[in-house]
Amino acid sequence: MPKNWTTESIPSQRGRTIVVTGTGGLGFEDALALARAGGDVIIAGRNPAKGAAAVTRINQSVPGAAVTFEAIDLGDLGSIAAFGRRLGDSRESVDVLINNAGVMTPPHRRTTADGFELQFGTNYLGHFALTAHLLPLLGRGQNPRVVTLSSVAARSSSAAINFDDLQAERDYKPMPVYSRSKLACLMFAFELQRRSDAAGWGITSIAAHPGISRTDLLHNAPGRRSAQGLVRSLLWFLFQPAAQGALPTLFAATSPHARKGGYYGPDKLSETRGYPIDARPPKQSLETQVASRLWDLSEKLTGVRFGEQKALPTVADLDASAADREI
Repeated sequence: MPKNWTTESIPSQRGRTIVVTGTGGLGFEDALALARAGGDVIIAGRNPAKGAAAVTRINQSVPGAAVTFEAIDLGDLGSIAAFGRRLGDSRESVDVLINNAGVMTPPHRRTTADGFELQFGTNYLGHFALTAHLLPLLGRGQNPRVVTLSSVAARSSSAAINFDDLQAERDYKPMPVYSRSKLACLMFAFELQRRSDAAGWGITSIAAHPGISRTDLLHNAPGRRSAQGLVRSLLWFLFQPAAQGALPTLFAATSPHARKGGYYGPDKLSETRGYPIDARPPKQSLETQVASRLWDLSEKLTGVRFGEQKALPTVADLDASAADREI
């Protein structure tokens, strides 16, 4: 594991198509660093104005950057499917998918367009469905990687998959529900690697978490005047900069040292700040039977099935086809 890994260590991303969900905070820092490394970056988010602003800021910092915005609402399965179709029509492949965007601790239970509890539906189910829709494009990528964001909150004692109240209809408490959504993300990352290996999808799946970072999640969800929002505002110095918090994700997405099925986070103060290092997964994230059951149930809830999307021809198939025509 390289010591004190920074964005200076990112290898060239030229020729690689990278999808990052989220227009601000960690997602913006991911997109900026990857554009600076030469990647063709697609910022995927719900708010076109914020997306356009992110693209403008990156172009100002990186003149000539290959960066675009695409609209997607991770709380709407129809929007996710439409995004997948648009990329399938406009791109030959996707090399990296970073499942980053999320919502955090709305004070009252809210639901997605499809009736799922908002945090579980957006943070986990939305990215689950997105990964399924992009699987054919990822299958044509060069050393394709899927990086899924978890959180230090996933190690909370309240973070456990409760199949009897998966949508928190009977017992909604903002932080425990957020923790469970991030545990689900971590279990998804591990299960995706296991299923990729078993089915031969060729996908490298890695999880990462940003420690405790200065983003707008707490200001946007519970609000600036909430207890969490006041902590974020008044004790800002306890939160590391978003650019630092993005390093584990960027390491997972680009480093040749990142291991498939790995999990990365900051190296200091119980993984709350610092440089990328192997993170310690909570024991509940390693329960393979729970992860498999959650995966199967998630396919039913979202209406997607991994590996059943229309397969795209591989580069080798195209070359063989061209050779046949010449003969």
